[in-house]
Amino acid sequence: MATLKPFAALRPKPELAAQICELPYDVMSSDEARAMAAGNPYSFLHVSKPEIDLPVDTDVHSSAVYAKGKENFGNLIAQGALTQDGQPNFYLYRQVMGQHAQTGLVAAASCAEYLANIIKKHEFTRPDKEDDRVRHIEALNSQTGPVFLTYRAVAAFDEFVAKKTAETPAVDFTGKDGVRHTAWTISAAEEISFVEAQFAQIPFLYIADGHHRSAAAARVFQSRHGAGHSGEFLAVIFPHNQMQILPYNRVLKSLNGLTPPELLKKLEPVFHIVRMGVPKPTAKHELGLYVNKRWHTLTFKPKLTSIDDPIEKLDVTLLQKNVLAPIFGIDDPRTSKQINFVGGIRGTAELEKLVNSGEYACAFSLFPTSIEDLMTIADAGGIMPPKSTWFEPKLRDAMFCHMI
Repeated sequence: MATLKPFAALRPKPELAAQICELPYDVMSSDEARAMAAGNPYSFLHVSKPEIDLPVDTDVHSSAVYAKGKENFGNLIAQGALTQDGQPNFYLYRQVMGQHAQTGLVAAASCAEYLANIIKKHEFTRPDKEDDRVRHIEALNSQTGPVFLTYRAVAAFDEFVAKKTAETPAVDFTGKDGVRHTAWTISAAEEISFVEAQFAQIPFLYIADGHHRSAAAARVFQSRHGAGHSGEFLAVIFPHNQMQILPYNRVLKSLNGLTPPELLKKLEPVFHIVRMGVPKPTAKHELGLYVNKRWHTLTFKPKLTSIDDPIEKLDVTLLQKNVLAPIFGIDDPRTSKQINFVGGIRGTAELEKLVNSGEYACAFSLFPTSIEDLMTIADAGGIMPPKSTWFEPKLRDAMFCHMI
């Protein structure tokens, strides 16, 4: 059963939240972060990507970078821009992006339950990325970027959230990207007990986004052997039916020696092909192919999709096994220099731009993986192919910080 605990969050002063809270560290380059934080001393990018305050040629994994992050974090606290609540609370965090709204519970999740797989994973992690987050947590003695979790929705908790979010929020601002961020505090003892009891009946939580953050948090917990550690990590937990998954599209450097007509000929055994297609797939097992300045609609043939294994029937798996490996020679998309991945938030116009520039030879647009598929695979102990999901909107760093 899921154990969630209240905690005393370190939070921005409400009037400074719009200046402080930023996108996660891993969705932008150092140069992009430097531009985003320019002229804003409160930007949390000075903490989450502190290399922006050091010479441009600084190694982002040097000790000086983590020390600078610690210094900048301490300055925000000393200035009163970030202040810690006087008692443990739960919090609610709503994001509104266009027509989509999602409201999650902000809580301290259990490192022990992560290690015991009560908090289920669906991706492999990279040791170098884990190491980076471990060093960041250790330097700050805090988790400042939450893990994005989900659970199968519960009607009684949905009703509680609806009532609570009708109250006056503690924080409410709209970011430069148009995403609105609103937070409420759950501080009454009976409400805290209700939340704990509700989640004690939920058998599993699922990592949607943040496998490296959660793995790093667990490593810090293990290294301290319980000493000077709460045993918990920062999480925002959303009901599954509010999740928005966008596709993770693919762009390829070359056609592996083929001409566009030859490529289409090789694809004929795999797909039904509409040669004057649309950029954006409209259903599962449908893809878009952009090549030679034209979109084609590709639909996997039924013989390939009529299988029971939930991993094998994912579009990203079918594309890898039937197209990328045998036709393009991309056996391992994790290491191949011939492929890159473009989050669905950038749209299909970005794919056209990349191919038209000559930097890439073709692009595949995908239909989003469903949250039901993700949970089914995680329940079975399976691992999804790399770059299977892109969740939006992204949780903002520094909305809530968990001091460990």
